[in-house]
Amino acid sequence: MSDLLSAVDEAAALEDLHERGCTDGLPVIIPTADRVKRMVLACGQEADMVLGVMGPGQGTATIEKVAVAAVMAGCLPDYMPVVVAAAKAVIEPVFDLTEMQATTHCTAPLIIVNGPARHTCGRISSSYGALGPGHRANASIGRALRLTMINIGQGRPGSSDMALLGHPGKFTFCLAEDEENSPFPPMHVDLGYDQDESVVTVIGAESPHSVLYSGDSDNSDQHKPLLELLAIGLANPATNNAILTGGTATVVLNPEHAAILSKAGLTRQDIAREIQGQCTMNEVETKRLASGFSGGSAEKRSAFSSPDQILILMAGGSGLYSMVMPSWSAGAHVNSPSSVKVETDFFCEIPGLGGEALSFT
Repeated sequence: MSDLLSAVDEAAALEDLHERGCTDGLPVIIPTADRVKRMVLACGQEADMVLGVMGPGQGTATIEKVAVAAVMAGCLPDYMPVVVAAAKAVIEPVFDLTEMQATTHCTAPLIIVNGPARHTCGRISSSYGALGPGHRANASIGRALRLTMINIGQGRPGSSDMALLGHPGKFTFCLAEDEENSPFPPMHVDLGYDQDESVVTVIGAESPHSVLYSGDSDNSDQHKPLLELLAIGLANPATNNAILTGGTATVVLNPEHAAILSKAGLTRQDIAREIQGQCTMNEVETKRLASGFSGGSAEKRSAFSSPDQILILMAGGSGLYSMVMPSWSAGAHVNSPSSVKVETDFFCEIPGLGGEALSFT
């Protein structure tokens, strides 16, 4: 059972949580005992079930503690299975959570949701403005994960979270793939999951970098400059991927750009291979721009050692702009993504929220 705090009313409770450094700086829903209990009940798993340990504070993440974060973030009970899966994903050793929380880089966990949970665990947006305001599920699910990282993992700015500036994705960073309209198989299928499985993939990412491209339907090779521009955005000389090399990064194609690449006969694997081949940097340029990271006499440095290090999905509205997210490219597992199945078998619908006693961890 989480520790209990008390306050004369919810306004005082909110100020207490702010003073304790337990928020992300924005107002939160007060995690009363009853609200947390209902969130746990919706999850269908025991409150004291241990998910793992969150660094750098090495706090033990339980279902109840994750439920506290979900309540504070404004989640509906429907969202809880996705929040739990995201917490499991960052706890996986491959994610290097401790190192990611402590780095001076601006990295933040990007949550990508695939499968039926996009609809059954709330309406997780994959369309216009999916990474922006106005989408309750996206905003609160991403925020819930951040609050677990603050209150369980003890990742707090300037003491254990050492990002020099950070970026807005450190508040919330969550979207779904637009599987229904994509010309490619769902991303989780290409990662080895069944199409009817729900999967959360979390990867450390910079804020989205816009990639501008206007197609020309009269040009049979219109896909080629698009691939080149995506590569420039993903691994230009100012990115960790280009200078440190290694790590996994993300490409979010809008529907128009995805159609251009698909009509050229390219699969997701082909696109990743083409982009990887163009994500190189001449050693002379490396020495000139970042001499401290120059690795020797190799003629070219490749930002990615494998096409598998480039995650590709389709989302957003159709038009001129796709997005790429360069990455940190460090840690023992060099910024690897972590994918976890969403467990919905135990979920039960819980009407209403309320309660008086404050529950907090």
